[in-house]
Amino acid sequence: MTQQDDFKKALGNYPTGVTVVTTVNQENNPVGLTVNSFASVSLDPLLILWSIDKRSKSLSDFTNSKKFAVNILASDQEKLCFLFSSREVNRFGQCEWQRSESQLPILANVASVLECETVQEIEAGDHVILIGKVHRIVNADKAPLLYHQRSVGGIPKTFYQAT
Repeated sequence: MTQQDDFKKALGNYPTGVTVVTTVNQENNPVGLTVNSFASVSLDPLLILWSIDKRSKSLSDFTNSKKFAVNILASDQEKLCFLFSSREVNRFGQCEWQRSESQLPILANVASVLECETVQEIEAGDHVILIGKVHRIVNADKAPLLYHQRSVGGIPKTFYQAT
């Protein structure tokens, strides 16, 4: 087993939330992809980060747009997770979405949305880290979708039960 295999195994055993990060391309068409490399950075100012593979066909769309939305998927949105991680070309034609006031594509029925302005790009190995300043937040009262060991699902109800 290589060190990369060990790395993938270790991080695959670390549960994360699932997001779909969206923007618009130069033709103002919606672009989006499934991302679990998402984290908070700062409360003052409100900053978040996510990373995108340098080989991604969407990389230039995100770096040129200078704005993006992080759609935090709800526990019942497994299909959206797989749709936006697939090679499907017409992803937005297969789901409900609308444009926000800042013209970003926002997916319907998500747990939360963070609309951001890109404030920094950092090259890191085979990825680019995008840091965004959060300008708008919308929260719904929904449980999040989780990713763990190549599977997605909601938080088990037993997680919250006292032992």
